[in-house]
Amino acid sequence: MAYLYLAIAIMAEVTATFCLTLSQGFTRLWPSCVTVVGYGVAFYALAMALRVIPTGVAYAIWSGVGTVLIALVCRVVLGQKLDLAAMVGMALIICGVLVMNLLSGTGRHG
Repeated sequence: MAYLYLAIAIMAEVTATFCLTLSQGFTRLWPSCVTVVGYGVAFYALAMALRVIPTGVAYAIWSGVGTVLIALVCRVVLGQKLDLAAMVGMALIICGVLVMNLLSGTGRHG
């Protein structure tokens, strides 16, 4: 259940960040509302995930996956460019999250 909360936190944060771009500095009502609600949902869901998942692990997943997803969403929806260095960097982020979760004992409780 904790990882479901973490997934919800990531999706809400990506949605909020995307709408933050669309809000044009909080001058557009609906994207601004989605931004505020989205960040509220993201932090609530992250807090629920932190009941079980260690903070360092949860935050690494949340920030890493969120960074990659928002970059991809902005690429697809807004046409923002990603050069080779950005794509390599995103691949390294995903590799880091995988190594931390699959090979490290950090996420295990004693």
